[in-house]
Amino acid sequence: MTGRGAAQHRWIRVVRRAHRGSTAALLVLLATALGACSGGDRSAAADGAGAADRAAAPPVPAATPVREDSVRRETLRITVTAPGRTEALHQDRVRAPFESRLMSLPVTDGDRVTKGQLLAVVVSKNSEAALAGAEQMLAAAQTAADSADAERAVAIAQRNLVRQPLHAPAAGVVMSHAAEEGDYVSDGEVLVTIAESGAVFFDAQVTQTDLAQVRPGQRAAIAMPAAGAVPVGAVVHGILPTASSQNLSAQVRLDFSPARPDVPVGLFGTARIVVGVRPSATVVPAASVLRDDVSGVSRVALDSAGRAHWVTVQTGVREGDRVEIVSPRLSPGQLVITDGQVGLPEGARVQAGS
Repeated sequence: MTGRGAAQHRWIRVVRRAHRGSTAALLVLLATALGACSGGDRSAAADGAGAADRAAAPPVPAATPVREDSVRRETLRITVTAPGRTEALHQDRVRAPFESRLMSLPVTDGDRVTKGQLLAVVVSKNSEAALAGAEQMLAAAQTAADSADAERAVAIAQRNLVRQPLHAPAAGVVMSHAAEEGDYVSDGEVLVTIAESGAVFFDAQVTQTDLAQVRPGQRAAIAMPAAGAVPVGAVVHGILPTASSQNLSAQVRLDFSPARPDVPVGLFGTARIVVGVRPSATVVPAASVLRDDVSGVSRVALDSAGRAHWVTVQTGVREGDRVEIVSPRLSPGQLVITDGQVGLPEGARVQAGS
């Protein structure tokens, strides 16, 4: 027997027991019985319909974990980047004072020397030849008289031997040497070249398209891996009157500020010259900007109430990992997605993570 039939059967027994009562009471009992039976049917039907609706509803997709940062207002520096190397503004060349033999050279390339330090010793070729002749006479002497004469000649040649020490005219670094110990050198020949301390500058090769922005007095920072991890400060001294037709660049002299006597000649690096300032720029992290290399279009994904919203942007100045957004106008504090946005569809649910 079904649930509905059992309920009706119970109410029939109740009605029979109440048969001797009034007609009104009988009618009340019948109405109550019918309402209970029909109500149970409606409740069961409603429960079945709700379960069916819940089974048919699609599952809610999970939010994509992303990393976010906020839009900021910051001051950005406009820079010109140029490669280059350190050069010596003043070079001292130590020359042989006469035709001679280089007897001693106690320094080599790269050595740092002080003013007055011994660089080389040379001996006059003529006086050396006189001594060599006297010694040969002594070796060839056959008699005691010949030996005595030869010994006197050797003594005179030794006294007259012209030995000339050569000293550093200023403190600096040995850039090069042109002879080795024992070599004969001619009168005026350069033996050692020294770059004076404090006279080293950075020769930056600035492209001609950027040259119009460069002015004397502008600050710069020079990154030279061989000189350490911290960039070296410098100031634009001026544009040198030379240009390269091969790479369309011009030489710009940058003086270290303060002077760096410890920086040697020949170090390669990259200079960043500050040619302007962009105050109160709308800035986002560079990682948030995705650029299509084919179309050249740049976009950022905003977090709009937990959903991704893509915006096409026009970028401006970039300094380090910060990029200026020229348009559209973004408000400080807006959230931009910096990681996890690649392939993210418009309107996708996102959740910021650590």
